[in-house]
Amino acid sequence: MKNFYAWCKRYLSFTLLAALIVAVLVLFVNENSLFRTVGQERRIAELEDAISEATDTLEYYRELNHSLDTDKETMERIVREQYHMQHSDEDVYIYE
Repeated sequence: MKNFYAWCKRYLSFTLLAALIVAVLVLFVNENSLFRTVGQERRIAELEDAISEATDTLEYYRELNHSLDTDKETMERIVREQYHMQHSDEDVYIYE
């Protein structure tokens, strides 16, 4: 025990201990800790991927909406495929 006390007295100073305590508090205990920052960065990456996916979906539906407004054939194809509508003189058979 005497050797440990002599070693601590020789190599550890108050400023070094204070600096270590501050570093531990800032990196691990603080609300802006290293773990929280890494978690938030991961969450940001996930949200950016979701935004990208939603933007692609939005663009697809905008193009579909525009084609439905301008092209009668596209509208008829969509109505027939998705809503199973038909002309009055037709018979429709659905295969799944």
